[in-house]
Amino acid sequence: MSAGPASSGSTLVVSHGAGRAVRLATGILLIVWFALPFLPLVLWAGADRWSFPSPLPTAWGTRGLVAAEGFGAVSAFVTSTVLAVTVAAIATPLGALAARALTFGSVPWPRAVAALLLSPIALPPFAAVLGVNVVLLRTYVPPVAGTVLVLVVLALPYTAFVMRTAYGAYDMSYEENARLLGASRRDVLLRVQVPLLAPAFARAAFLAFLVAWSDYLVTVIVGAGELVTLPLVVAGAAAAVGNDAAVAVMSLAAIIPPIVLLLATVSLGRRRSTPTAATPAATAIPPTPERIPA
Repeated sequence: MSAGPASSGSTLVVSHGAGRAVRLATGILLIVWFALPFLPLVLWAGADRWSFPSPLPTAWGTRGLVAAEGFGAVSAFVTSTVLAVTVAAIATPLGALAARALTFGSVPWPRAVAALLLSPIALPPFAAVLGVNVVLLRTYVPPVAGTVLVLVVLALPYTAFVMRTAYGAYDMSYEENARLLGASRRDVLLRVQVPLLAPAFARAAFLAFLVAWSDYLVTVIVGAGELVTLPLVVAGAAAAVGNDAAVAVMSLAAIIPPIVLLLATVSLGRRRSTPTAATPAATAIPPTPERIPA
């Protein structure tokens, strides 16, 4: 009689261990799959000379780093970072506002509005940017402001639909309870809505950052040479011969911010998914003495 439960328990243990091994092996394979293309970049970044048919660089050094600095990679990196952060800071709250209105029925013809938000993805980028650039030139919009404006429009579909998914699972009773306790609209926004939707805000900001960080077309056409970002410098260096080491260094530098933001976004999502991370509105807005009825 006792052999059955023991046998069943051992089977569960073995099954659980096998599933963990499969997940671990799958994770390692995925990491190798995504990291393998960057191996030549790492080798080129530290190579002073790499002659065929040698499988590894024949001379190591910092020639690529010096050449990348000579191309203006540092200033371009700073410009790209400021541009991407600015676009994310504007597109994320705008996308959240649009998503909230679409989710809770605050706008007429929600399907038409959703299609309009999605249109920047559906339109051919080159034709759309050229057409918008003519309008910006005729209205005397500065190139830098025009670039930010166009990139915000291109990022809005991503931020709006990420936030719409989050608002679809959002419980409005938290806000209602906070309002009943006497919280102002600002308190509800900062101490209820933003904490509860922090992972979604992080994902939306991450996508908006990527749109601006990796952009080339808008910066070239609308920026009119006033914004020299890292993709422009990499493309210019890659168009010439003999700049492999510098291009590798700048390409690796372009990978760092998205990876850091991705890890931060994943970490935030994991922390917020724990039971202690979710704070109900009733405890998020503690009543002050004047809010407690006599």
